[in-house]
Amino acid sequence: MLVLTVIQGPDKGRRFELPDHEPQQIGRSSEALPLKDQTISRRHAEMTPDGGRWILRDLGSSNGTFVNGVRVTEARLLHPGDQIRAGTSLLIFGEDPEGAQRRKLGGIRLAGRKEIDVNVEHTVASNDDSMIMSSPDPKQSAEFQLSIIYELVNLIGTITDKQELYEKVMEVVFNYFDADRGFILVTEKIGDPPEPMVVRRRHDGGRNLLPELRDKGKPITISRTIVQYVMQKQVGVLSSNAMSDERFAAGDSVQGYGIRSAMCVPIKYKDRIYGVIQVDSKIANYTYTEDQLTLLTAIGVQTGLALANLRLVEERLRSERLAGVGQTVASLSHSIKNILQGMRGGADVVELGLRKQNMGVVNSGWEIVSRNLERIYELTMNMLAYSKQRRPEIEMENLVPLLEEVAALVSKQYENKKVALIQDFAPDMPPVPIDGGAIHQAVLNLLSNALDAVEPEEGIVTLRCEFDASADRVVVSVADNGEGMSPSTKRTLFEPFHSTKGLRGTGLGLVVTKKVVDEHGGTIKVESTRDVGTTFTILLPVTMGSAPASADTHGPGLAV
Repeated sequence: MLVLTVIQGPDKGRRFELPDHEPQQIGRSSEALPLKDQTISRRHAEMTPDGGRWILRDLGSSNGTFVNGVRVTEARLLHPGDQIRAGTSLLIFGEDPEGAQRRKLGGIRLAGRKEIDVNVEHTVASNDDSMIMSSPDPKQSAEFQLSIIYELVNLIGTITDKQELYEKVMEVVFNYFDADRGFILVTEKIGDPPEPMVVRRRHDGGRNLLPELRDKGKPITISRTIVQYVMQKQVGVLSSNAMSDERFAAGDSVQGYGIRSAMCVPIKYKDRIYGVIQVDSKIANYTYTEDQLTLLTAIGVQTGLALANLRLVEERLRSERLAGVGQTVASLSHSIKNILQGMRGGADVVELGLRKQNMGVVNSGWEIVSRNLERIYELTMNMLAYSKQRRPEIEMENLVPLLEEVAALVSKQYENKKVALIQDFAPDMPPVPIDGGAIHQAVLNLLSNALDAVEPEEGIVTLRCEFDASADRVVVSVADNGEGMSPSTKRTLFEPFHSTKGLRGTGLGLVVTKKVVDEHGGTIKVESTRDVGTTFTILLPVTMGSAPASADTHGPGLAV
């Protein structure tokens, strides 16, 4: 009787007799031969008897059916000794070996030692690692490898964080290799010992176990012998049985972990070795192939290229940060120098008045000193607000008293320039969740800018506050009748250190105002018409949601 014998896969060693007149189905359905291989479709393939012959057909399976390494695309006549691969299972079609052996033994005579000259030249150990490998369809293998490289290239182009890159690469490796365990080791500096970045195991759901193991103080078992070999030789290594591989014979970590099959490849770009990627398996009846090693080596090369690209990005960001620091220092130095020059001029006038005992000249000089003291105070406060990352200290507060306080603070400056400051506050304003100090500074900056924008004796600035019930928000606006702004000025309005006031401006006031509004989850708008004037409007929500992170509130932005 003909039989199917499983020689590789979860059902290794099982035999299925093939009755002469009953079709047999290979799969996981209840009508099929009872196989446990989860990579086989429910209705994978069918074997049909035909007058003493057997015909094999694939039933549209997901992974295909192969006979002697060739994919079955139409009805295939089977011959004794044919190898049938379905999923990860390998079956041999042929006669019952036990029955055949019983028939042959009847006609065998054991020859004596002197009758036949026998010399044993080579022996091969028969153990669980010995198996017959059936090669897959070359076209399908090429498409499979190309899809992995394509997925990896897409990852390289979208990830800018090293740790995220390591985890995504290991996720790709676990998706396409039947790994029992995998890890990535990386050395940050040449000569330093490699450190683990990702550790994954199949039975732990494929997640990165490294943080968990470190938190619990558990050691991470890694086959250092294989890793050292790959790092030193700078080549990928495939070991079908690492426990008996002479290259790792002295490796206690290999023996202790019981690794049966392992692949380890370098993460390399040009002459720089960043680390290694290793996958291994303790499954006795499974081994990796040379094609899989070639594919994993390509993944290691692509990972090395990605790390080199990230290093270039980091260097560019570092250069941009240094350039930004240089611009900040230059702008601040310029502003402080102008203020100090004003203070020195005022001090000279005060000194002249004291020598002449002329209090009028002294008062005039002191006004110059006082104005520049106010300017340097505003510069310092704006710089602190701009550079400091903080979350607003929110309290329910009525805006009207706060706005009246700001108006009183600038009233002297408005009187000196003979500019009218109109306050228009709606009655019965609801309390608003705000950081009073921050909003105070934001409105103060707007009122100071409005004063600078209008002409003496002709200027009118209106500070208005009202409640928009339909949108559940408070509206604060500062309007002036100055000359207005051009579209190009509006586009750069909230850029740091960009000022239209010449020597009198620092370019930080509006930047700080927008940062404060953003921290409160609000919006700032600007409307400006040439020769008519400009209106800045702050919209603050009455109910405070989750405030954005302080790091997200830097940078220019404008709602028009």
